Amino acid sequence: MPQSTSTEQFVSIETIKDDCVILKDGSLRAVLMVSGVNFDLKSEEEQNMIMVAYQGLLNRLDFPVQFVVHSRKLNIDSYLGKLKIREDEEDNALLKIQIKEYIEFIKTLVSVTNVMSKRFYIVVSYAAGAEEAEKVLGKIVKFLPIPLKKSTGTPEQKEEMDFESKKLQLKHRVDAVISGLRPTGIKTIRLPTEDLLELYYNLYNPEKVEKKSLKIMEEVEQG
Repeated sequence: MPQSTSTEQFVSIETIKDDCVILKDGSLRAVLMVSGVNFDLKSEEEQNMIMVAYQGLLNRLDFPVQFVVHSRKLNIDSYLGKLKIREDEEDNALLKIQIKEYIEFIKTLVSVTNVMSKRFYIVVSYAAGAEEAEKVLGKIVKFLPIPLKKSTGTPEQKEEMDFESKKLQLKHRVDAVISGLRPTGIKTIRLPTEDLLELYYNLYNPEKVEKKSLKIMEEVEQG
């Protein structure tokens, strides 16, 4: 009789914490949400500046990054909720009817049409080799008030120290990407733990609409 297969074995993520995605192989990922740029509406001079800045970023990177475009069915529950509140508060009978008809129109439109949202992400990775991890860990230990010996500490403590060293190196890479994109006019925000959980839920459940909109998206759009 074939053994039952859990979907978890096909997911490479071990856990998500401290704004980091930790994979089963021990490597870390940070996810940056980036705004879009309407390149065609820019002047030729502005386009050249953007291309030069982007080329400069790619030339300076000495670590892998992944560019992701994510499209999925738009969740308009929040928008419809606001319209419903507006309808309930409206005293004008004619406007009240118009708002109600508009709500029904939006519901019908979404039911027969795939209204999609598109978002842009950059995934920054870090996977330290044994020698590199030891070097970074040594730098961290050097600044501790109490010297640590290699033999001291429980396995859990050593694992936490290793995570902290990797997290620090990942942050350096994230900062390099953010500063490199700044001259292009692209706004960039690193996703915190809560939004990472929401994002990966959406990615692994493509048949569903988003549970909720990522709050951080408003920060990216508003700058």
